[in-house]
Amino acid sequence: MDIIINPIAGGKHGKKIKKALLAVIERLHERKIKYTIHQTEKKGHAKELTAKLIKDGSETIVALGGDGTLHEVINGFTDFDKTALGLIPCGTGNDFANALNLPLDPVKALDLIIDGTPKYTDFMQMPTVRGINIIGMGIDVDVLKRYESLKKKTKLGYTMSLVKTLFDFDYTDFTVELDEEKTIDYRSFIACIANGHVYGGGIPICPVASPIDNDLNFLAVKEIKRSKIVGAFLKLKKGKILTLPQSEHTPCKKVKITTKSPYTVNVDGELYENIPFEVEIVSNKLRMYR
Repeated sequence: MDIIINPIAGGKHGKKIKKALLAVIERLHERKIKYTIHQTEKKGHAKELTAKLIKDGSETIVALGGDGTLHEVINGFTDFDKTALGLIPCGTGNDFANALNLPLDPVKALDLIIDGTPKYTDFMQMPTVRGINIIGMGIDVDVLKRYESLKKKTKLGYTMSLVKTLFDFDYTDFTVELDEEKTIDYRSFIACIANGHVYGGGIPICPVASPIDNDLNFLAVKEIKRSKIVGAFLKLKKGKILTLPQSEHTPCKKVKITTKSPYTVNVDGELYENIPFEVEIVSNKLRMYR
């Protein structure tokens, strides 16, 4: 078992990850499981480590960290048949762990990996990057940029960044092509492609999405009067965003979004500038312990 850890995941100068790692190592010894710890040293390192480990014959790679670490690991995969993926959630939000209903206790998450059998789990493929939880553009990008400027990264900090952004955002004009058939023009404050159902530390952006149903979920919220923003935010927090008259949701396999102006794409909380916004669901390929 190869375990990739981000030493600063979960905030608080890595205290959470250090505590989790000690508990995991103790459990590995108790269970007499052979393992190797690989610590990331820079942004993108988890992707490099994953690719090298798979090339060297690793059969099980475990991401011990948050959604960012998981994002890098899934992008490092080069042989899905040979290598299975495990996740021990120790980040700030742990949104994809939420989508899979994984234990947040690191020892219980480890036991699930040791005792379980990896099962096919959907992910999202773009031309230049993979995503596994949420891909989007619009207001969520503005929220992330505001959140990244904070000294302390917490769930409350993300929520406050969202609240502030709700009153200071610009609508985006874009065209969506669904399953190479249906084309729609939107003026919206968000375009979201969901595989998991929550982001930002538990905000239910698309409650019906599931990473085991072989479908993507396209969500857009069309232009809302400023006076209605607070009500829309409360519905979002309660998991009722799809009940808004301005919300449009469509299950699909492929999504292509085009816009005339430059844009930033949020892929699992990581920001990418002007990459091709084409997303396709990939099922029956990634084997993940869950």
